[in-house]
Order: sequence, then structure tokens, then C-alpha cells
Amino acid sequence: MIPVIEKEQWDIYDMHRVKTGRIMNRGETNRPGDYHIVVHVCIFNSKNEILIQQRAHCKAGWPDKWDFSMGGHTIAGETSQQGAMRELHEELGLNINLSRELPYFTVNFSDGFDDFFLIQKDIDIAALTLQKEEVQNVAWASKENIRAMIQNGTFIDYHDGLLDLLYAMKQCRGTHASSGTHEAKQVI
Repeated sequence: MIPVIEKEQWDIYDMHRVKTGRIMNRGETNRPGDYHIVVHVCIFNSKNEILIQQRAHCKAGWPDKWDFSMGGHTIAGETSQQGAMRELHEELGLNINLSRELPYFTVNFSDGFDDFFLIQKDIDIAALTLQKEEVQNVAWASKENIRAMIQNGTFIDYHDGLLDLLYAMKQCRGTHASSGTHEAKQVI
């Protein structure tokens, strides 16, 4: 018997981030007014470096490019937190509980919402279990190293300001300095 491979399905949201009750299959084009959720997790270590991953050579989008610690889509029925936890486990073999965490910020894009979770955790990269279909390598990188990689084309071409925002937001939740200063929450 040949196993049935199901397509990944995503919940569809309206522009107010309210579920429409409809789903779409990965790879389909969003209809106007349909949105989906993407999640990113940026793991910072005590040296102020970010864990980065090199996307697999066979990936349809940005093959061989370096990216932040983890990025992916939530699947139908998942919250942003659940999607981030699932993707962390699938791509890196990490079990990090984000169930009580809010994203530090969300970037809206043409057909969705990109939630960014920021974590402070020293991780032994040699102990990670990489999902070979998704990730071919991992490393720790400084802000300056990532900026140089973006400029030389080896990192996904994020806007320069996003990197600055990640480093600024890990220090403080909120949009102004009096929001309270603290490092990204250390999670287990």
C-alpha cells in the first residue's frame, strides 16, 4: 500500500487576524483578503549572538541561504505559539515551551502575519538534531556577521532595519524606553 502524503494546510485569516473558517493548501496562492501566519524564533545566547540556520539545498524558497534560528508557517488548528514550538522541534530538535509567551512583535506582509519570538538560551549546536529536508547547517552569529551575510547575499535578504529591531526588542518589550528593560526571556 502506498502511503498518502497530505498537503500542509493553513488556516485563513481576515485582515483583522480573525479566522475565516477556511483553509488553504501550502503552495496555493492566497486570494485577495486572505492571510496566513508565519512564525520566526530568534534564539540569542549569552554572547549576544543569534543562532542561525542554513536552509537545505533542496528548499524551493531561498535554498542554501542562512536564516534566523527558525521560520515556518503555522498549520491549520495551531496557534502561533504551537506552530513555533512544532517548527523548533522539527527543524532543530529543540523542545522549548512557548505556550505562555506572546510574540515580541508581528510584521504584517502582503498575505499574512509574521510573529517573532525572541529567546535567550545558550544551546550546544553540536547536540541539535537537524531536519535534513529543511536545514543543512547551524551556527552562532553576531549582529555584524549577519549584516555582512545579508549584504553579500548568503543570508535571506531581510530589511536592514529588521536586524536592528530584533536586537532592540530583545532588550525591552514595548515601543518606548520606559516599557521596562530586560533581556529576552530565558526559557527551558
